[in-house]
Amino acid sequence: MGDEQRFGEFVVVRRQESGTVAELVLDRPKAMNAVSSDMARSVGAACEALGGDRDVRVVVVTSSSERAFCVGADLKERNSFSDAELVRQRPVARAAYTGVLELPMPTIAAVHGFALGGGFELALACDLIVADASAVVGLPEVSVGVIPGGGGTQLLPRRVGAARAAELIFTARRVEAAEAAELGLVDQVVAAGQDRAEALALAARIAANSPVGLRAAKRALRLGHGLDLRAGLEVEDAAWRSVAFSADRAEGVAAFNEKRGPQWPGE
Repeated sequence: MGDEQRFGEFVVVRRQESGTVAELVLDRPKAMNAVSSDMARSVGAACEALGGDRDVRVVVVTSSSERAFCVGADLKERNSFSDAELVRQRPVARAAYTGVLELPMPTIAAVHGFALGGGFELALACDLIVADASAVVGLPEVSVGVIPGGGGTQLLPRRVGAARAAELIFTARRVEAAEAAELGLVDQVVAAGQDRAEALALAARIAANSPVGLRAAKRALRLGHGLDLRAGLEVEDAAWRSVAFSADRAEGVAAFNEKRGPQWPGE
């Protein structure tokens, strides 16, 4: 196991021994990782630190709770807020979700148990979602008088299409693992208890590739989504130009021709 850094009371960043994979652990198990204001600040701070770490090639978001990945916003805390306090808390909450969404390297969510509301939105903010057989996902916000506010109304249709997203958000229904995979809500379903191990194994496979290439590919995928083809190809070309003359590209080509594993400079 690599080094470990705590952000506030409820978030831990754990770097694997390779140093190229980091685990962002949601660590409020007694509340099934309900996102309080303090926890939201910690997620944002952890993401800021990870975003600036050039050694990290992949981030895996995991949970220390046996029962849940994350059950969403801390409604007990929300219930105590005045209108003014709710307004002040909103940027804090948004920063947690956008922090995960804007990480420059590939991200994987390892989901088991409940991933509901803001909890599922944290997973949706990742590039890939590995879920175990116990996973139950959904965006139930309209059932408590609000809407998904951590990116759900925008990220879900990008995954599953507008009509499917509308049905899931309007009904507020919970979806179990097998159906979630069938609908594209998650990308892979693994045996119960294996989500973290499988996500870390996937992260290790991804991290074997060029860090410069991975970040540029993510940038092209994200920025190009929703553009018409011509504009999207311009985004791709700009991303290609950003890596074409990099040390990673030179090492990748040399390693291929010399029939050896690459030693990525990361620049």
